[in-house]
Amino acid sequence: MKVFKSRIDTESEEFKINSLHHRNLSNELKKELERIISGGKESSKLLHQSRGKLLPRERVNQLLDPGSPFLEFSQMAAFGLYENEVPSAGIICGLGRVGGTEAVILANDATVKGGTYYPMTVKKHLRAQEIAMENRLPCIYLVDSGGAFLPLQDEVFPDRDHFGRIFYNQARLSSEGLSQIAVVLGSCTAGGAYVPAMCDETVIVENQGTIFLGGPPLVKAATGMEVSSEELGGGEVHARISGVADHLARNDAHALEITRNILSVTNQSIQKANGFSSEIQEPLYPA
Repeated sequence: MKVFKSRIDTESEEFKINSLHHRNLSNELKKELERIISGGKESSKLLHQSRGKLLPRERVNQLLDPGSPFLEFSQMAAFGLYENEVPSAGIICGLGRVGGTEAVILANDATVKGGTYYPMTVKKHLRAQEIAMENRLPCIYLVDSGGAFLPLQDEVFPDRDHFGRIFYNQARLSSEGLSQIAVVLGSCTAGGAYVPAMCDETVIVENQGTIFLGGPPLVKAATGMEVSSEELGGGEVHARISGVADHLARNDAHALEITRNILSVTNQSIQKANGFSSEIQEPLYPA
């Protein structure tokens, strides 16, 4: 590899001024990213953990092969865009290695407005699917979402690249032999319920994951019937009766282990065709 030598004078006054300015900007960016990566409010995170759930980024880290990198997409999506803070648009997206297979990971952050979809959440989700299509990669959806953010639903649906296009993309990716895997780790309500239903394989956590178009309050309002979340659309219902789920997991960690096993035996031909290798040449200089 040819090394290009720089003609910049690193001792000049102009360089030093520019260097200091950009280092300050870089430090500001790092601080913002640290805040964004921390996710939702502390109270939301404590509530999430009190239910026996792993935090969203803990889920991603446990899903990845040990020691493998995670290339995150669009960390600053929705930054300063809405009246309320929506860190990383309420969804974590990126490229990682799972079960020896490169895959695009999309993880709802339920600590941010219950993992609901803002308009920019939809855009970020669609962009991740677009990257998967362009690079012929399977997708893993770590689902924990209340569906569309209702106060802004008028901006979520009326668009060519709207909420429903997520499911269109799932169908296209699956038809190309790119596995669509859903891991239902919490609420999967309304439009979000289509994500696991459209996937090739679905894992659901017992007594935690739920899939339904309308929850117990809506059922009661419409029919007068009182039913629990588990009775309406829990793990037992979908793994043993409806057939929406293929695997019933004990907890988050077990669900992620099942997912790694699924990826380890699928998409191997795609990986070879893409030319992916576990032997990666290190760059000459760090990024």
